[in-house]
Amino acid sequence: MGETPGIDRDARSSAELDEAPPLPADDPELFSLDLLGLAERWSRNMHAAPIGAEAMRGADRRAQALGVESVRLMEHAGCAVAAATHALAVQTGRWDHGLILVLCGPGNNGGDGFVAARHLSRHGARVVAVLVGGEGRPAGKDPGRNWDRLEHENRVERVHTPVARDVAILGQGIEKAALVVDALLGTGSAGPLREPIRSAVELIGRARAAGIPILAVDAPTSVDLTSGDLSDPVVRAHVTVTFHRPKSGLLTRRGAAVAGRVLVAPIGIPLEADRT
Repeated sequence: MGETPGIDRDARSSAELDEAPPLPADDPELFSLDLLGLAERWSRNMHAAPIGAEAMRGADRRAQALGVESVRLMEHAGCAVAAATHALAVQTGRWDHGLILVLCGPGNNGGDGFVAARHLSRHGARVVAVLVGGEGRPAGKDPGRNWDRLEHENRVERVHTPVARDVAILGQGIEKAALVVDALLGTGSAGPLREPIRSAVELIGRARAAGIPILAVDAPTSVDLTSGDLSDPVVRAHVTVTFHRPKSGLLTRRGAAVAGRVLVAPIGIPLEADRT
């Protein structure tokens, strides 16, 4: 067969390489990839210019103004987190060796965690999804919707820990967990931690000390995504999955020291929403 008229073979193969992969929730191969494979899959985002927390919030708002549904952004983010959690658990020999504990705050970071819990359960994991906060329901519409969806997942147990004492009870036997996901606070976190979030961060610290892998959503809780400044206590993750573009705070010496390996997943924010 001859070459297609007007298309150079090298140019065509380059175009194929440059083609964006499916977004996480639409990617049928995502859960077959290891951590290196996910980094390669998301290489466009991994090598994009970094932004800070406020710029990321602006891109998110503009994407929604352009018609991208916030619930779809959350679905892609949570699916990416689930795929990376699966890859980390397999790499460390802990997949199918205990439950996965997903600690979720009441906001959008927690919503990403609820989505991740659903996808993990549908790929065979036993999951405990924990709402860490005073109210018995997440604050926003999208986190609330994804919290409700977990009620129908047979392999997910939902737990609410409104006060520090409940977190302490939850932490009994933490060494039996296969992996812990930190979905407590994301781009909106600033200042000293309040209870029960503080106790949840301390619980993650005990889990890490017991040799349990830790994966953080967007950023380890208590890391400023713009400056890299740390609060105390801070989550120290083995892997962090952040979204859309690298975050400047995770590239600083302090931020990098607690973020571990950083993956940057696409979530469907269009180019025209991405001003710097």
